Amino acid sequence: MASPTANKLPLRIGEDSTGAPVGHDPKNPKRDEKLTRMGTASIPRLITEFAIPSIAGMLVNGAYNIIASIFLGQAMGEIGLSAMTVANPIMIVFIAIAMLVGVGGNALAALRLGEGKRVDAEISLGNTVTLSVFASIAIIVCATMPFILDNLLTLSSATDEVRPYAASFIRIISFGFILQCIGLGVNNFIRTAGAPNRALVTMVLGALTCIICSYLFVIQFNWGVSGSAWAIVCGQAVSCAAVLWYFIFTKNVPLRLHLRYMRPQAKIMKMILSLGLASFFVQAGLAVVSFVLNYFLVVYGAQSPLGADEALASFGVVQRIAMFCLLPVLGVAVAIQPLIGFNYGARLIERVRKTFWYGVAGSIVLGIFMWGLVHLFPSMIVGAFGIEHEEVANFTVFALKVQLFLMPLIGFQVIGSNYFQATGQPLKSILLTLTRQIIFLVPLLMILPEVLPRVLPQFNSLEALCFGAPIADFLSIFTTGVFVLLEMKRLGKLERGEVKAKYLSADAG
Repeated sequence: MASPTANKLPLRIGEDSTGAPVGHDPKNPKRDEKLTRMGTASIPRLITEFAIPSIAGMLVNGAYNIIASIFLGQAMGEIGLSAMTVANPIMIVFIAIAMLVGVGGNALAALRLGEGKRVDAEISLGNTVTLSVFASIAIIVCATMPFILDNLLTLSSATDEVRPYAASFIRIISFGFILQCIGLGVNNFIRTAGAPNRALVTMVLGALTCIICSYLFVIQFNWGVSGSAWAIVCGQAVSCAAVLWYFIFTKNVPLRLHLRYMRPQAKIMKMILSLGLASFFVQAGLAVVSFVLNYFLVVYGAQSPLGADEALASFGVVQRIAMFCLLPVLGVAVAIQPLIGFNYGARLIERVRKTFWYGVAGSIVLGIFMWGLVHLFPSMIVGAFGIEHEEVANFTVFALKVQLFLMPLIGFQVIGSNYFQATGQPLKSILLTLTRQIIFLVPLLMILPEVLPRVLPQFNSLEALCFGAPIADFLSIFTTGVFVLLEMKRLGKLERGEVKAKYLSADAG
């Protein structure tokens, strides 16, 4: 057995193997302060400092999605909401790709900074931007090919009435995908650079731009679904410009975007994609669920008094509200990721453990708060989306309450899967993500509409679909608990020097 100190860094926090501060830049000592404090400052204070702007940014971005949908519902009624529901899975795919590149690159940069390798962190930043450009070209090519777009809309269960609106929306936002990649994905690097408030500013600027443009284009100019798409592109452009300005022109930043570090490096890109797979599967899982859900909504909606398009519109509203309620929890997960990654890279295991559990506690509190809002004001929330038919509104309220039944505990599952990503264990993170989004939920969506009405005749097949989410949440929370218990034991052994830390290093193959 190794000695208790065999695998601990024989260095003070903030020093590299030469004894110099982590990422030390003698010409700009101020650059070091934002990094070293992640391994020395009070954990609750750091989490609060990072989480408040992260949560605020998430809520602002979620608000513009909600407000844009409200504008569209007020201007076009259920048909506009149905078009957005059909386009939603494809939009989620776009987000998945942006997160694959951005979160993966950021996770690698956080580990490198914890190891004291600033140049490697900046190479990660540069290659992340390069990967964003490659992905954007591929998206534009696919969106301009009618065969691919038509098949995607068919897969998303677009009806004849909704299809042209959804197609127009997807074509427009595909041309702004590079803006989304940088404004959303690369934005994460700003938090890792120790500037969470600046990250918030970039998100708020984009969200406010989108809200203003959405009001002008949809309500005032009456551009409908196309106007909503152009508003999103405008907001993404402003966020993208703010992110690039920070890394190119801002003085004394811990990370800087250099053209020479944008040269593609296959080994670095492979590591970025590996670390980003967990976040990709979070979003890809949502996309798969949306495709499957849309199909069953059309099938069982047509069999119910609501109708197919109305069922799509109703669940579209539920999905937007549910995602908005989840955003504060995701904000906590995003906020603690660089803190966990930095301290894990520096082998400060006790700080890693405390950061994780503080994050879990905060996410549970926020989950309870959002759950309370939904159950206190469901009719008011649903009514804001312009749903006029009483039956559709009543079903939407019912679906919303059932879908978010376990909202107070979902934060544990989200923080748990995010922890494994932050510590360079992407396979575990991917598996935990897939349990909630794919492994449990998709089979439940297939089984419940056929089984539940036979056991509980008061529910029809369309209503049975609503119960898939809370059951999947329960199963995934339990599975995450098992993984976290085993990980806490491993951290104890790592702290005692009984095992070696396993995370991706610069020399990993």
